[in-house]
Amino acid sequence: MNDDKNKSVSAGSLLISEPFLQDENFVRSVVLVCENNENGSFGLVLNKLSILKLNELIDNISSLQCDVYVGGPVEQNTLHFIYRGSKLLDASIQLADDLWWGGEFDELLEYLKIGKIDEKEIRFFIGYSGWATGQLDSELEENTWIVTNRIDTESIFTASPDELWRIILKNMGGEYQQLANYPIDPRLN
Repeated sequence: MNDDKNKSVSAGSLLISEPFLQDENFVRSVVLVCENNENGSFGLVLNKLSILKLNELIDNISSLQCDVYVGGPVEQNTLHFIYRGSKLLDASIQLADDLWWGGEFDELLEYLKIGKIDEKEIRFFIGYSGWATGQLDSELEENTWIVTNRIDTESIFTASPDELWRIILKNMGGEYQQLANYPIDPRLN
């Protein structure tokens, strides 16, 4: 493989699961790393759509029927979000040129209600993916993840959840284009 696999992980990196990863939480997943430091790592699975809508989780927002994704298996009673475009919320953390994580939730809801931010420019997640100190490094050594620091914000927000994993790998080029076409079960090939 080329050196994308061995790149260091930082906030804004994408973790793409290896084609044959069997962990049901991460099969064919794309994880956006939001934080990676000496205390561990925090990320959000970008392509696992839940059955819930935002208005089913939050009171008094019946008009906001945004999709909600499963950010990971940890603390699924928490709600997280990313958005694209210009920085709208003071407490947001920049992950890429036009990609932001978090901020004041009430302020975000107000912006959604008045149309200052479009529902198509934001993603909500229940739960998150977390790794203790050294855990993600071990998984990288075991070739569980492919790392890229090339964020394709357009695909993150427009590709179907079922296609995002494949699109990201194809966009990486080279040998990754071949991985994108691997069947989930190689015995079916």
